[in-house]
Formats: sequence, C-alpha cells, structure tokens
Amino acid sequence: MHLPDILASIITKTENFVRNELEGEGSGHDWWHIHRVRNTALMLAEKEAADLFVVELAALLHDIADHKFHNGDDTVGPKVAGEWLEGLSVEAEIIKHVQEIIRDLSFKGAKVATPMRTIEGKVVQDADRLDAIGAIGIARAFAYGGHKNRELYNPEKSPTQHTSFDAYKNDAGPTVNHFYEKLFLLKDRMNTETGKSIAQERHEYMKAYIDRFNAEWDGKA
Repeated sequence: MHLPDILASIITKTENFVRNELEGEGSGHDWWHIHRVRNTALMLAEKEAADLFVVELAALLHDIADHKFHNGDDTVGPKVAGEWLEGLSVEAEIIKHVQEIIRDLSFKGAKVATPMRTIEGKVVQDADRLDAIGAIGIARAFAYGGHKNRELYNPEKSPTQHTSFDAYKNDAGPTVNHFYEKLFLLKDRMNTETGKSIAQERHEYMKAYIDRFNAEWDGKA
C-alpha cells in the first residue's frame, strides 16, 4: 500500500533525520537497526491491518533518544520524537500515538509487564524484539556489552530476574547474563502470531549458541 504524497514526504524526512542522527553508532542501536525494525514492522502491520503511517513513524523514531544513552531517562525519546513530528505539522493525535508507542516499547525487566494498548504498538514492539534475538540479536548483545565495557561472561555473577525498571536499567552484569535476563524471555512476549512464529526459530538459534558457548567455556567442545 502506498501512502499519500504528503504522508510519504513526512516519512522520507523522518527517515533522513533518524539516519543522520544514528548512522555509524556502534552499540547495535544504529541506523541499520532502525531500518530492519521498520521493514519488519511494516510486514507485520500489513498482516495485522495496522495503520502503516503510525507504525512506520514509530519504528523510525523508536530509538531516536534511547534511555540507555540518556542516563536512564525514558522521557527523552517521546519528547524528541514529538518535537520532530510537530515541526512537520503531523496531527496531534498521531503524535500522541507515536509517543505512546515509543514510551511503552522497551523491555523493562523480567518481572515487569510491558503491554501495548494498540495494534500499532504491538506490531512495532514485536519488530523491535525480533531484532534483539537470533543471529543479529547475538551480535547486538555483544556489541552493546563491549560498548558499555561489560564482561563477556563471569560464572561467579548470576543472572537476575529484575522486578523493576530501575533495577533493570542499573544492572551492569556480564553480556551472557543478558540472554537469561531478557533475550530468552522475548519469544513468550510476542504480540502477533507472525511474531511468535519468527521468534521461536530465532530463540532456538540463540539457545544453541549459548549451549555451544558454555561447552567451549568448560573445555568440552
């Protein structure tokens, strides 16, 4: 489905804005992450009859000011996105919807629920989480761990099932712990049937990788 010219122009300007801000970023939250999430979200949106304009804007802007790079402040992203869209004269209701999706999108801890109110939010959340698992998810996890100067693995530090967003944000454990604290949990938190199907295969790939990692760590492979 093709968007009307005025909406297509807003998408193009937003794409250029986000690409300029995030291209070359080295933690796994770069422009190409946005590109993949946008494409996956649009695929899911077609299947779920979601509003393509809202989905594409939210996918493009979802990491424009991620809390991980703003001292844990999760209000910055929605604020930056809102200011950008206001500058393009996007309707107020659409801006509010996009801001809501960005605000509620992130994983906030193993014991913290993160429901999405709308099908558009569910679609973008699934797309973002799919990019966090599988082969690319593994690469992104270690890229982020290196970016934050975290240990690769430390068998003396056990994973934590965080009960609050603050606890999750402030944890600085080894990267391998992140698989148990978040990545292995995502397949059961998908919203759409298509998302669940894709997630299952990517989950199995990650499990096989960590099994191999552990075997090599113990000198058994």
